[in-house]
Amino acid sequence: MNEETKANRPISLQAFMRRFPDDVACADYLAAKRWPEGFRCPACPSEKGWKLTHRAAIWECAACHRQTSVTAGTIMHRTHLPLLTWFIASHLVATHSNGISALQLREQASIGSYKTAWFLLHRLRRAMVDPDRGGLVGVIETDETTIPFRTKDEPVAGGQGRSPIGKLVVVGGVEVHDDGSPGRIRLRAIPDFKRTTLHDFLTSVTLPGSLISTDGNIGYAGVPDRTVSAQVIGKMPAHVFMPWIHRVFSNLKRFGLGVYHGFRRAYLQAYLDEYCFRWNRRKWRHRSFDTLLGIGLRVGSLPYRTLVSKA
Repeated sequence: MNEETKANRPISLQAFMRRFPDDVACADYLAAKRWPEGFRCPACPSEKGWKLTHRAAIWECAACHRQTSVTAGTIMHRTHLPLLTWFIASHLVATHSNGISALQLREQASIGSYKTAWFLLHRLRRAMVDPDRGGLVGVIETDETTIPFRTKDEPVAGGQGRSPIGKLVVVGGVEVHDDGSPGRIRLRAIPDFKRTTLHDFLTSVTLPGSLISTDGNIGYAGVPDRTVSAQVIGKMPAHVFMPWIHRVFSNLKRFGLGVYHGFRRAYLQAYLDEYCFRWNRRKWRHRSFDTLLGIGLRVGSLPYRTLVSKA
């Protein structure tokens, strides 16, 4: 094992438990991440407060005496789970190279029910998209792929050619560095292959001036402020011309089948976001836990009713 691989390895579960032995240690970590320059009251300008000795996650303002939880307004908002359970789950999710299902998480983190583990996983996936992340830049390989998925209401004979019937449609882009290696990726679930849909994806995930490398799909032509390099592939296998985006798609499909036994339309974007998070941090897995909780403190809560309303 080379030095780079060793440096990228996340800490073991035993070492993690030594770092976070109880809820107090977890609450102290969250407080330091939330208020790196010291306590700030959310209700008044006061910068003085103290942690309650009998409730590790609660701080009280010295001026207005408002009590604030370190989890308020975060992905852990109003959670009934111990903070230590959240931290163990976050460590397992962030450091597991192939992903982890709700059933596996329930068993490994000693969570009481599948429903609770499933809901926790979706809240962690919410923290896998940094609202301040930058766009892809430089040369961007772009293409679409489909994943078979037919509901009971869709015709068996439908979905031929470019029709989205009976399919999950995904568009993706991957940065290609000057040395030919892949960089960051973005994936999005889309309803169709229309020009407006493809243009909206590219203008939202890439920076102006980027070079879009794609196939002969005319839907990509004329993307504003980007240069499109299209090549009609013909009989040549697509992965020869665009190797990285097709490797992303291939690994994505194995990820879906191997971990989740298939994607579901209602939550497809959440699974795509998780895959992007893992790919983009594949060389920095040792930082993934801190990144996950750091984003989780900023993206807000996800009520259960809001989540299941998508189904």
